[in-house]
Amino acid sequence: MSDSSLVLFATLLQAESPRIVLASQSATRRTLLEQAGIRAETRPARIDEGAVRESARAEGLSPGDCALLLAELKAQRIREPDCVVIGADQILECDGVWFEKPADRAAARTQLLALRGRAHVLHSAVVVMRDGQVIWRHVARPELTMRRFSEPFLDAYLDLEGDAVLSSVGAYRLEGPGIHLFERVTGEHAAILGLPLLPLLGFLRQHGVVLA
Repeated sequence: MSDSSLVLFATLLQAESPRIVLASQSATRRTLLEQAGIRAETRPARIDEGAVRESARAEGLSPGDCALLLAELKAQRIREPDCVVIGADQILECDGVWFEKPADRAAARTQLLALRGRAHVLHSAVVVMRDGQVIWRHVARPELTMRRFSEPFLDAYLDLEGDAVLSSVGAYRLEGPGIHLFERVTGEHAAILGLPLLPLLGFLRQHGVVLA
């Protein structure tokens, strides 16, 4: 380990053991942890999210329970010793309708028009597993209200964001130009971005994974 790595490790706010593994390739979730001084290894955790959502709806699961299920299934894909595994997922609900990541610009435009002038909820779930067992789970439910933006604005926004709108369940990045879509936002910012960070850090702190 280099001197610079040692200095970096000394400044981190987590214990040396266990390791933290994020069962996701989400750059946003990884960045949220890094900005909080948490070093997490990332692993891909591929599941058929569409099939899980379809089955969950057929079984009558709530959006929050479905998000928890998806987060748990992702975390279950990682089986490594001496680590805690974090899985996370998010479902957008507006008046009983569940939204997914848009497939293309046309779908993003349709979705944003459907959300325009209305409030929606982001069911943002996080699960922590260790040794194959769930040891904690949580769902945050921030609420966001879109303003009644004009269609010329919408087209300009889509031009500006390009394919970035396809990476978000809401077709927006609140940390970027997507902020212009809203008139009111309630809830933790990190939860809106896909990881309820405050309750997660509280749990990790109680269990000695993060320094108290």
